[in-house]
Amino acid sequence: MLEQHLVILLVKLAVSASLASVLTRLNVFVQMLLREERTLYQRLQLTLAFSIVYGAGVTVRILTHNSYQAVDLGFEASILAGLAGGYVSGLISGIVLSIPALINGEYLTMFVFAAVGVMAALVRDCAPDPAEIWRFTPFFDLSLYRLVRGKQRRRAAFHLFLLLFILFAEFLRQAVVRGFGTRAVFTLDPVWGGASPLNAIAVFATTLFTVTLPLKVWNNARNERLIEEQQRLLTYARLEALSAQINPHFLFNTLNSVSSLIRTNPAVARAVVVKLSRILRRLLRKHDNYSPLRDELEFIEDYLSIEIVRFGDKLKFVKEIDPATLDHSVPSMLLQPLVENSLRHGLGSRVEGGTIRLRSRLRDGRLYLTVEDDGVGIPEVKLATLFEQGIGVSNVNARLKVLFGDNYRMWIDSKPGEGTRTEIELPDMHRPAAAAVP
Repeated sequence: MLEQHLVILLVKLAVSASLASVLTRLNVFVQMLLREERTLYQRLQLTLAFSIVYGAGVTVRILTHNSYQAVDLGFEASILAGLAGGYVSGLISGIVLSIPALINGEYLTMFVFAAVGVMAALVRDCAPDPAEIWRFTPFFDLSLYRLVRGKQRRRAAFHLFLLLFILFAEFLRQAVVRGFGTRAVFTLDPVWGGASPLNAIAVFATTLFTVTLPLKVWNNARNERLIEEQQRLLTYARLEALSAQINPHFLFNTLNSVSSLIRTNPAVARAVVVKLSRILRRLLRKHDNYSPLRDELEFIEDYLSIEIVRFGDKLKFVKEIDPATLDHSVPSMLLQPLVENSLRHGLGSRVEGGTIRLRSRLRDGRLYLTVEDDGVGIPEVKLATLFEQGIGVSNVNARLKVLFGDNYRMWIDSKPGEGTRTEIELPDMHRPAAAAVP
C-alpha cells in the first residue's frame, strides 16, 4: 500500500511541473509574474489562469471518482496563487478551485483553500524582497548555514519561514480531515492516525515540492524574459547613442571643426578624426553586455574630446577615478547617456560653459560611479518624474533594474543654477582575469 501511495505522490510531482510549464506558455501569465505591483484587473487575470488550469485537475479527480488523485492540485494552487499574486489572487483562486469539491460534498474545502491562499499572501508580504519568493528552495541546509553564520540573515529567515508555512498548511489540511472526517476536504493521506510515519512524511514532502516546483519553473521563465528585456534595452541604448551622437548635426559640427583645424592646427584635426573613427567603430561593432570601466572611460574621453575642440576652453572634463576600479565590469554604454545629458541639458545653454566631473570609487564591496556638472540644473517638478520622462536616464535605470534587480541604486541630485549630480551604486563585478592582462 505504501509503495502504491508513493507512486501516486511521484505522479503528483510530475503533474505539478507539467501544469506549471503549461502556464508559462501563456504570455499574459508570464507578464503577470514579472510585475510586483498589479492592478485589480491584472490580479483577476492571474486568478483566472490559476483557476482554469488547476481547477481542471480538481474536476477530473471528482469526475473519475478519485481514480486520478494525483491531478488534484487545488490545495497547492491556492498557496501558489497567494504567493505569486497576493491577497486577491489567493482568496479568489481558493474559492473558485473549491467549487467542484463543494459540489462533490467536500464541505470544508472552500474554507481550507481560501485560508491557505490568504495566509500565503501574508507570507509574501513578509519577504524582504518580493523576488525572494522565486528564489525559495526546499533544501533548508543552506538557509540554516546563512542564518547561523550571519550571511543574508533576512533572506535565510524568510526561506525557513516559507518552508514552515507550507508544512503548516499541509498540517492544517490533515488536522481538518482528522477532526471532521475524510469527506471534509480531499487529501492523499486519509488515515491520519493509522498511517505509517513514512507515509505522512512523504505526503508533507510532496506538498512542499509540489509548491516549490512551479516556483522554480516560473522563475526560469521570468529570468528568460528578463534576459530578453535586457538585450532589448541594450540594443535600444546603442541605437539611442548612435542616433543621438552620430546624427547629421553632430557630424556636421565635427567635420566643420576639422575643416577649420586643417589650416590652423593640422595635428589637432588629425586627432579629432581619429577620435571620431573610434566612436564610430565602437558604436557599430558588437559588444558584450558588460565591459571594463576603463573601456567605458576611453569612449567617454573620445566623445568629450571632440566636444571640447568644438566648445573650446568653455568645456572642461575632470576625472577622479580610483585606479582599483578600472578593471571592474560595468554594463556597456552605461555612462555615455548620463554624460551626454550633462553636456546637452546642463551646460549646452550656458554661455560661459562649465565642467563635467566623472568619479569612481569602491566602498564596502560596492562600486560607485558619479557624473556631475555645474550647469543650469533641473527644476524640482521635472526632477520628480525624470526616471519616467528622461530618455537617457530612464533607459539607464531600466537596464540596471533588469541586470541587478534591487541590488543597485541610482539617484539624482540637482539644484537650479548649481548643477546636477547622478550617482550609481553597483555590486562588485570585478573580473580577476581582466586584471591579469598586462
